[in-house]
Amino acid sequence: MTSAASAQAVAQALACVMREDKGRLLSALAYRLRDISLAEDMLQEASISALSHWGRSGVPNSPQGWLLRVALRRAIDRIRAAGRAAKGQADMAMLAEDEAGDTSPEAIPDARLRMMFACCHPALEPKSQVALTLRVICGLTTAQISAVFLDNDVAIGQRISRSKAKITAAGIGFAIPDAAAWPARLQSVLTAVYLIFTRGYAAGPEVGKDLCQEALFLARLLAHLAPNTPEIEGSLALILITHARAGARERGALIADQDRNLWDSAMLAEGLDLVTTALTRGQVGPFQIKAAIAACHVRDSAPDWLQIAALIGTLLRFEDTPVMRLSLAVALGEVQGAQAALGRMTALEETLADYGPFHAARAEFLVRAGDTLAARMAYARAMNLAETLQDRAVLAQRQSDMIR
Repeated sequence: MTSAASAQAVAQALACVMREDKGRLLSALAYRLRDISLAEDMLQEASISALSHWGRSGVPNSPQGWLLRVALRRAIDRIRAAGRAAKGQADMAMLAEDEAGDTSPEAIPDARLRMMFACCHPALEPKSQVALTLRVICGLTTAQISAVFLDNDVAIGQRISRSKAKITAAGIGFAIPDAAAWPARLQSVLTAVYLIFTRGYAAGPEVGKDLCQEALFLARLLAHLAPNTPEIEGSLALILITHARAGARERGALIADQDRNLWDSAMLAEGLDLVTTALTRGQVGPFQIKAAIAACHVRDSAPDWLQIAALIGTLLRFEDTPVMRLSLAVALGEVQGAQAALGRMTALEETLADYGPFHAARAEFLVRAGDTLAARMAYARAMNLAETLQDRAVLAQRQSDMIR
């Protein structure tokens, strides 16, 4: 093997490890060091060292363990050189013990659940929670995260840096909350994961990474790390049921417009089974209700709007938001008629003035009510607010089909 070929093989091996295990390695380091920025720096230094060391000695049997050990060793050296008084002798001894211990892939403790709770701490605003989760757990670059938020790299980089600094300065623990704090803190984590999914659903491939798959990975990871937790099961079920229809989405955002033969039947069945399992545990929460609503949309040839309206009414007890009230207006409109929907939407006009789906839903019911002029204006507003060209095209087709 030539040196060039060897270098290429080493680079590919390192890229594979970082692609598959960066989140786990970074979480393990941050948990030990109590410093996300230091963990990132040390993992980067270990990665650079790997290129030369592996090139001379070959890729080790446990590349993950090699990277973790070298990163810990570099961290110990930096902490000692800086003379950090905050790092007590007991902490340094623990780090040294970790560095000398078993770092095979099986022996590396999975600290990602702890890290997710740290990234989604209530002290951080929701946008920062999502950005930090994408960076630390999913390993996205600053450029990829800025594409998620349609923001510039500098602003997102500063946001992430401030978030990491706040975690360190505020002494936010890398710990799983106790039983009393678990429900509220878990909702923050699940909301961040679902926001990642919805951003991926809206942005498509433009981010450079499939965010829907990242969210699905995070939901499965949570289910693995905290099994038999009904709200986690509900969150995973919601993502599965929604993502199962991705192959038919280009035919229309509305389920009624989609070809069910293009749905992922295995993924859909998994989601439906999971929401049933979650609900039978008798600890109903908002994500379980949302998954149940999604299930009502797909189980039969036509949505069960009466049941959907009842579920949304229950969900309002947890999340009384304008968007949720819009969902209730749509469901009741399907049961009681267009005027019922439009009457409820009137109260939401100011609050949801810049929310595209509001205008799209209103346009649908205006058509049914026979007010085509107002419907055209509503469709035009919805298209102006659409986030993607695909969504705009779907709305234009819908307008053409509905208004002749």
